[in-house]
Amino acid sequence: MKYGFDNEKYLTIQSEHIKERIAQFGNKLYLELGGKLFDDYHASRVLPGFQPDSKLRMLSQLADHAEIIIVISALDIEKNKVRNDLGITYDEDVLRLRDEFQRRSFLVSSVVITHYNGQSSAAAFRQKLERMGIRTYYHYTIDGYPTNVELIDSDEGFGRNDYVETTRPLVIVTAPGPGSGKMAVCLSQLYNEHKRGIVAGYAKFETFPVWNLPLKHPVNIAYEAATADLNDVNMIDPFHLEAYGKTAINYNRDIEIYPVLNALFEGIYGENPYKSPTDMGVNMVGFCISDDEVCSKASKDEIIRRYYTALNRLASGDGNNSEVSKIALLFKQAKIDTSYRKVTTASRERAEQSGHYCSAIELEDGTIITAEQGELLGPSAALLLNAIKHLAGIDHSIKLIPQHMIEPIQHTKTAYLRSRNPRLHTDEVLVALSVLSTHDENCRRALEMLPRLKGCQVHSTVMLGEIDQKIFKKLGVGLTCDPKRKIKA
Repeated sequence: MKYGFDNEKYLTIQSEHIKERIAQFGNKLYLELGGKLFDDYHASRVLPGFQPDSKLRMLSQLADHAEIIIVISALDIEKNKVRNDLGITYDEDVLRLRDEFQRRSFLVSSVVITHYNGQSSAAAFRQKLERMGIRTYYHYTIDGYPTNVELIDSDEGFGRNDYVETTRPLVIVTAPGPGSGKMAVCLSQLYNEHKRGIVAGYAKFETFPVWNLPLKHPVNIAYEAATADLNDVNMIDPFHLEAYGKTAINYNRDIEIYPVLNALFEGIYGENPYKSPTDMGVNMVGFCISDDEVCSKASKDEIIRRYYTALNRLASGDGNNSEVSKIALLFKQAKIDTSYRKVTTASRERAEQSGHYCSAIELEDGTIITAEQGELLGPSAALLLNAIKHLAGIDHSIKLIPQHMIEPIQHTKTAYLRSRNPRLHTDEVLVALSVLSTHDENCRRALEMLPRLKGCQVHSTVMLGEIDQKIFKKLGVGLTCDPKRKIKA
């Protein structure tokens, strides 16, 4: 895997920058955390070398002085919104996040349910949290948010929200995903702290868009693709341009909310310490890109990956045409199409020749390996075997798993587990290889190649099942699939 990002440099300069911001406000800072505190796989895909838990490792240095508020929108609870990367609903993820934070010695002080307007599902979730001993608060929908500053900055606006009690100098506000209302929680707390005579500050820790990269840089376009379902749009920050005469990139929601923040700060301090939405941020990720070409290529792959993900959701009945259309428009900005992804073309060409479902992988040196569905193996299982045999220098004609071992597994699947599909999946192939590796040198060598698949790209001409998708994800492989469904096995 080629790296384009200096993770150690990032940990050093990012932590120092946040410490400086905490010192600027003294005893109380609300730090809105955009994106994921850990499991930030989007960042690790578009910035090869970025570790998914980098932000958590950096903030762990401040754990004794920090507490965490987890925010979830009542709207997301109501519609059972799912984290696509983990396959769990946002309300389930609140509990997962709490457990993960506590396991890493962070204090999770409370949960805030935003956009509350009497939803019964949100009320039930609050009761569940309170039965678990978790303090839970409501923040309500405000008419005209975020443009009606007069109402928002009043007792009928932020003043109507529950006041979230906090005890530590640094309050990290995070959520399962975007659009949860994290910034509004921070601003509401500033308003309510001021009413109680407490001076507090605010800062935003958002990785994307990267403010000091060009507007149409592939890394920033990939962020728009990732948030296409939210209709987020990257923009040149007009406030920053006016204040400093310099171009900086932000996104529409931060720019829209800036007048609210400006009015709040002027009411609290007499003036706003931030001259622009970009000033609010503490993101240093743009200074740590070590190879722009590597990050640009990875970002273009991510744009295409997001496109196929949207297409697959649409084919499954969960997506919408507007998301697909928006990402298709982003192709033009990035000057790419699906053929930019070499594995897409390779898998389709083999499928046309063979008449079967096929898959292809691009290895670290650019080599393309393909495979097709057969009587014994599915296309992803066959591809996995072909790839690790190639990496181990094993001749393609050698069968790592003999047919007489595959057939009993197929019999168990069809006769006892009632599967209509006798072909082996990737997990079953890996188990078989593991058993054989105790006495077969080729199987052992092939298994040792699995770590070298990290960062490789795969495309399948058919939508893969959940098991195969999870195996590729665990291997760190970037997977896309044509929106074509198999007959259910």
